[in-house]
Amino acid sequence: MNSERNSFFSNPISVALIACFCCALWGSATPFIKIGSPLMIPDDKIASTMLFAGIRFFLAGCMVILYSCITCRRFVAPKIKNIRKITWVAMFQTVIQYVFFYIGVANTTAVKATLGSGCGSFSAILVTTLIFRSEKLTLKKLLACLIGFLGILLVHFDGLDFTMNFLGDGFVLLATIAYGVSASLIKRYSDLESPVVISGYQFLIGGLIMTAIGILFGGTVIFSDFISWYILLYLALLSAVAYSLWGILLKYNPLSKVAVYGFMIPVFGVILSQLILTENSSLPVWRLYVALVLVSFGIYWLNYEPKQKKRLF
Repeated sequence: MNSERNSFFSNPISVALIACFCCALWGSATPFIKIGSPLMIPDDKIASTMLFAGIRFFLAGCMVILYSCITCRRFVAPKIKNIRKITWVAMFQTVIQYVFFYIGVANTTAVKATLGSGCGSFSAILVTTLIFRSEKLTLKKLLACLIGFLGILLVHFDGLDFTMNFLGDGFVLLATIAYGVSASLIKRYSDLESPVVISGYQFLIGGLIMTAIGILFGGTVIFSDFISWYILLYLALLSAVAYSLWGILLKYNPLSKVAVYGFMIPVFGVILSQLILTENSSLPVWRLYVALVLVSFGIYWLNYEPKQKKRLF
């Protein structure tokens, strides 16, 4: 059973479909947050955004844990010796990443924030190769990431000013580094604990910490109608599903071969924002198509391995 699970989640087609599904879920967060923020966050304070994010991630953790308990027909909890490790994941993946990201977004443009967050795949590969040394850093990996990032640049480039504001652009980049560390930690700890258990409990811990930060600094969140509750539950569900599946992929595959799919998130974000928000976009369709080709080629190139020719003698 274990070998069947391993072969399914390491199959290139399965990896591509599951990873793209996760990226589509993450990409859909952008339009839903844009719709929900005015309904649930009555002010522009970062503390209110933190409180909302904390509630969202706490609910995501509850969903993952509940799912695990139902499927396993017992209460599922991490081993006591692994709680400290899961707390580290929570700190980097949920707390540090999103605190830096929200403060950064508040102090820079949306385009530059998107481009900065698009560096997450770079960050994950560099952290796992240069810091954790779990994989070798190769020219192929660097070029594949560069091609993928060019796709994101093509989608979002619109007379971009490359001057850097540390509290804005710098914090967004620090958020991507936190993501890279968390992805490497999940890859390392998934041999000791189920990726789904790690996902559920890190969300629970991280969500509680962010909720406490939001309350401590005077944040407020309002749930006044059905739409606001629906958006909150959807955002919690997409985090629960996407991060759990992503963690499983990281367990059974080299981190670089999974992380490179992250370049699809901003592309899905643009497509879904145009469909859901029905905004008038000045983005030429050809640029979106070329971006998809570049990102897809980067993913394909990094994952492509030529078949060994059988020797007759």
